[in-house]
Amino acid sequence: MNTMIIWDFIKWRMKQRELERTQAPYVPEYAQPDLERIKDPDPSKIQLTWVGHSTFLIQVAGMNLLTDPIWSERASPVSWAGPARHARPGIRFEDLPKIDAVLLSHTHYDHLDRPTVLQLGGAPRYFVPERVGAWFKNEGIENVVELPWWESVAFGPLTIHMVPAKHWSKRWAYGTEDMGWGGFIVESPAGVIYFAGDTGYHDTYFKEIGQRFSQIDLALIPIGAYYPQQIFGRYHVDPREALLVHTEIGATRSIGMHWGTFKLTQEPLHEPPELLAKERVGLGLAADAFSTMKFGETNVF
Repeated sequence: MNTMIIWDFIKWRMKQRELERTQAPYVPEYAQPDLERIKDPDPSKIQLTWVGHSTFLIQVAGMNLLTDPIWSERASPVSWAGPARHARPGIRFEDLPKIDAVLLSHTHYDHLDRPTVLQLGGAPRYFVPERVGAWFKNEGIENVVELPWWESVAFGPLTIHMVPAKHWSKRWAYGTEDMGWGGFIVESPAGVIYFAGDTGYHDTYFKEIGQRFSQIDLALIPIGAYYPQQIFGRYHVDPREALLVHTEIGATRSIGMHWGTFKLTQEPLHEPPELLAKERVGLGLAADAFSTMKFGETNVF
């Protein structure tokens, strides 16, 4: 992220609080967590629970995976400042099953949350982009696999691939972009799952993912944190672009993420799924082709 973008962000943030006063109150929708199903999933199916933001519990083939886990009250390096939660985690951390693996897309604070990682500890296997492993080792966590784009590794009954994303990755506003980023493909006996991480739209990345993985059964695609687009649209897809990603990768089903949890940008928190539904109708897609979930909701695919 260059200096001009950072300065644009600072000027926007100074104006944002006044704009927020004109927005209608946001009321997140929660589902009662299905703890019995979470405790005893069908290993022959893909079971998905939305915790919030980009955090999902994926249960498949007897394995429990978390994506970009964050249970903290703020997406920030400190507990007293930074973007606060507008929706509580869909399930409590203490209600999680034993976690076998974590898929970490990049190092921004709303995706790599140090308190949550320290709670998880070194028992799960962490799959991370290039040059991110050093951060974990500095925290005393050695069970880490770094993957460059298009590299893959077997993990029990799963094969995990790192795939491209249009984003950036560092922990501080200034300094070099010294860590990698990307999305993941998880191949399992029950189907193929795509976790996009954070990404802007790219002319070739998603077409190539669709070509290399001809059957993507379930895709987790961001739909929020896009406005104003001259600042955020370069690195975050909006709902229209998310539908384009869904189409280009050839996903059977997609779920929208990265919305409704932290106020990161100027669009109202409730807007992304509303725009997604409007754009989906315009394309003639069925409602369940690309939908969203309630916080704490569990679905089986």
